[in-house]
Amino acid sequence: MRPRPLALAAAIALLPLSVASLGIQSAQAATPNAATPRVILSNTVTPAVAHSQKQGDVPADQQLSVAVSLKLRNAADLDAFLAKVSDPKSPQYGHYLTPQQFADRYAPSQADTAKVVAYLTSHGLTASVSANRQVVDVKGTSAQISAAFGTHESAYFDASQQKKFFANDGAATLPADVAAVVAGVGGLSDHTVRTPSLAKPNGSTPAATPSGVGPGQYDGAYNLDKVGGKGSGVKVALWEFDGYSASNLTTYDKQYGLTGPAVSTVSVDGANYDSKPGDGQGEVELDSEIVRGVAPQATQLVYEAPNNDQGEIDMAAKIVADDQVSVISISWGSCEPDTTTSVMTAVDNSMKQAAAEGISAYSASGDDGSRDCTRSTSGANVKAVDYPASDPYVTGVGGTNLQVNGNSYGSESAWSTAGGGVSTQFGKPSWQTGTNVTGTMRTVPDVASNADPQSGFAIYTQGTSGPGWQVYGGTSAAAPLWSGYTALFNEKAKSAGKANLGQANPALYAVANSSAYGSTFHDVTTGSNQDFPAGAGYDQVTGWGSPVADALTTALLGGGSGGNTGNTVTVTGPGNQSGTVGSALSVQVNGTDSAAGQTLTYSATGLPAGLSISSSGLITGTPTTAGTTDVTVTATDSTGATGSAVFTFTIAAQSACTPAQLLGNGGFETGAADPWTTSSGVVNGDTTSEPAHSGNYDAWLDGYNSAHTDTLAQTVTIPTGCKATLSFWLHIDTNQNDGTAHDTLVLDANGTQLNTWSNLDAGNGYTQRTVDLSAYAGQTVTLTFTGTEDGTGQTSFVIDDANLNVG
Repeated sequence: MRPRPLALAAAIALLPLSVASLGIQSAQAATPNAATPRVILSNTVTPAVAHSQKQGDVPADQQLSVAVSLKLRNAADLDAFLAKVSDPKSPQYGHYLTPQQFADRYAPSQADTAKVVAYLTSHGLTASVSANRQVVDVKGTSAQISAAFGTHESAYFDASQQKKFFANDGAATLPADVAAVVAGVGGLSDHTVRTPSLAKPNGSTPAATPSGVGPGQYDGAYNLDKVGGKGSGVKVALWEFDGYSASNLTTYDKQYGLTGPAVSTVSVDGANYDSKPGDGQGEVELDSEIVRGVAPQATQLVYEAPNNDQGEIDMAAKIVADDQVSVISISWGSCEPDTTTSVMTAVDNSMKQAAAEGISAYSASGDDGSRDCTRSTSGANVKAVDYPASDPYVTGVGGTNLQVNGNSYGSESAWSTAGGGVSTQFGKPSWQTGTNVTGTMRTVPDVASNADPQSGFAIYTQGTSGPGWQVYGGTSAAAPLWSGYTALFNEKAKSAGKANLGQANPALYAVANSSAYGSTFHDVTTGSNQDFPAGAGYDQVTGWGSPVADALTTALLGGGSGGNTGNTVTVTGPGNQSGTVGSALSVQVNGTDSAAGQTLTYSATGLPAGLSISSSGLITGTPTTAGTTDVTVTATDSTGATGSAVFTFTIAAQSACTPAQLLGNGGFETGAADPWTTSSGVVNGDTTSEPAHSGNYDAWLDGYNSAHTDTLAQTVTIPTGCKATLSFWLHIDTNQNDGTAHDTLVLDANGTQLNTWSNLDAGNGYTQRTVDLSAYAGQTVTLTFTGTEDGTGQTSFVIDDANLNVG
């Protein structure tokens, strides 16, 4: 597409309108929320500031990037759901949510997200929202960041670590209405980085042939080779802050005769380590090779993010929004006292979504024993655990010294520097019970496996003189081993018609507290870390111990049967349902039984008022009350075997809204703008350069190949009580193809930004876009499209066939 000629624009120009007449704010207009009292966001200052030396101001024009995490909705309901979906004794066990279902119930609302975006962009920051709506990433200068968050950014020097860093001097603040929906802010400091829980024997150098424990030995010792299957059809996410060499992974596979899907990288926030991996390469390759050794047919997705607060927050959000995997393996962490609560809350929210979606997460407990801050800011005198291993929705994996007899289990003792202890951040979850489980706070680890570098793993990775075989240990090796086991379990569960393991801890603790404990775990009773000894049952060095994988699988697959005596009952959920008060409904729920000749009897809890279910599974009636409920339908056969399905039922109030289409001249077929107001030359009849979606006219914003701004606006009144949806067809073409968002099209309503498109969204033909405007019911709203070119190339934003439907 050639740049749009100015002569053509002049030939069809309408009289230009002022910014005020379009109902949008100029750059000098008052900042939204300016008069609103500000609220302090606690726990947004890195603890390192307290003992570091300030060395001056961060330059006002230095670019910074910050992650603003938003609060989840319906927190009490979410906690109740997570307790049920992860409880093997609950009828809802294993009935997980999709990302969309999670968003519908628990994610920050579109309106709250838009409010935060509008505030931040009013300070000149660019904003992007994560796919799960939990995180708003913003970029801008230090001056803009400081103004938006009421902070001051300074340069510091941490003498204890000989480290320079920047940080906010005091806690971030936000206007009260914005702060009400914000959970925290990460990225105002770059002090805290994640370190791998990796250990090598003294004097270890790359060798031409492998030594240390290989797949045959650890698979045999833990009976992983007796589970059945190789992880086929299961995807595992590796949580990484560095890259890997594909050729090193291939060498490992060839050495041990392993075959499986090629490892692939998923970049987060533009991270690109694989072309030149850094000091953490050994960690990434250890993780991948251990998972491959346990579950060779599992697909590995290596998520790579910048090693900072924002990188960790964004990686967690992306993994759960992508919903591609059923297992996450984490070998990087930071000690709790050095990690701001603000960051931990953001990651914890994503871990809650992981649990809701049936994703298991395993994290190394650390390699500094019960003093996890030994090599960091708080120091070796502080009892501390590692995060994210301490998160209640993550399974913390401790370390042992494993002795094998050939390919069989010999003995195990606690590794002396395996991480473990008591969290100061998270209370003890209801499922964390059993022998020696005491106190009111979450303890770590939950389980363990081989980690001592003296009994370490054979790994092929980069050394000082090139790639070669090395012996690695650390709880970094234990976490991927348990992740690989869960890939085997999930494959087995699928073949048995059962759900993924999901959040593992409730089920693991249930088995550990049963009579099956002695046959499903190796109880490690000798050894200690600095402050905690191993012992019978649970301990804060090895948790419940290491897996007897085949017996543990059998025990776990027996969970969640609701009294099942051998039969398997499966209920097929009808999907989320909706209706209207006063309108009759009929929904059939169906189930199957693995045993022949069984009759299923149905019951339900949580049905909206006015509805009931028959014994055959037919839900009927006329709803009487508006609202949304979680419905559980349970089918029971004559042996007592049960199965359940969980779905939401949303009943809308009777609407007094008369269906209508509110926009005038949405197809621009009058050849003029009215009732739209536009900048010069927007209404277009040039069907050769920019053909209409339909008819002969469209609205063509920008395309001048020079710095330019076009606007298109219309004011409408949305009746009270109406659901309102704006839809339009958008075509974007550009010659800006360097991967940077130069030119933008912004849609706002009364100055609040609703959405943004850029030259990065260019494509062939038109795409229909929709925006929910129901929040503006009862208001007069000015909808404004603003197209802006920066002059480095051309981008055309073409709009046609716009409608605003209410009903």
